[in-house]
Amino acid sequence: MKTIELNASVTASNDADADAMRMELKAKGTLLINLMSSPGSGKTTLLSRIIKDLGKEKKIGVMEADIASDVDALKIENLGARSIQAHTDGMCHMDAGMTRRAMDAMGCDDLDLIFLENVGNLICPAEFDTGAGRNIMILSIPEGDDKPLKYPLMFEKSDALVITKMDTKDYFDFDLEKCIERVKRLNSDIAIFPVSAKTGEGMDDFEDFLLSQMALWKE
Repeated sequence: MKTIELNASVTASNDADADAMRMELKAKGTLLINLMSSPGSGKTTLLSRIIKDLGKEKKIGVMEADIASDVDALKIENLGARSIQAHTDGMCHMDAGMTRRAMDAMGCDDLDLIFLENVGNLICPAEFDTGAGRNIMILSIPEGDDKPLKYPLMFEKSDALVITKMDTKDYFDFDLEKCIERVKRLNSDIAIFPVSAKTGEGMDDFEDFLLSQMALWKE
C-alpha cells in the first residue's frame, strides 16, 4: 500500500484541470466517484461492503484522502482492492491536481471504478471539482436529519445521497421523510439510498445504481 504526500494544486484553473481529467477517464471507460461526508459517517465501511459485493465483477480502486494516518487505506487493501493513502498536508479537501497525482501514483488504467474518499467534512470538499464523473454524499443516521439545512451546498452538488447506518435508526431522533424532503428541495434530481452496510439493508439498490452509472459512463 502506497502513501503519497499532496499539496494543493498550483494550477491556475482547477475547473479546467478537472474537465480534462474527466474527458480522459471517460475515454478509458473508468468512472471516478468523489465520495464526500463528515468523519465517522461510514465511508470506509460502505466501501468495504461494495468491494466485497462487486469486487469479483469489477476492478475497484480507492484513494483515501486524509490529513494523516493510513488506517483506512490498509483496511481497503486487506480486502483485495487497490488503494493509496493521500496525505493532504493539512488541506481540508482534494482538488483536481491532487486527485490526478494520487491516481497516477496508484495506477488506474485497468480499473473500472475508482472511489475518492475525500477528506471528512461537509464544507470544503463540495467547493472543489476533483474531476470525478459522479459526486456521492454520505449522511449517517447519528448525524441528524437537519444537515441539509446547515450544509446545503454539499447536497446541491451531489448526484446521489447515501443515508448510512439505518440499523441504528431506532436509537436516534432521525426523521427520514423530513430529511429526504429537505434534500429534494435543494436538489430535485438527487438519488437517495437509505442503507446499512452492516446488515445489507438497501445495498442491492445502491450497488445497482453504481453499476448503472458505470454503464452510462461508458456510452
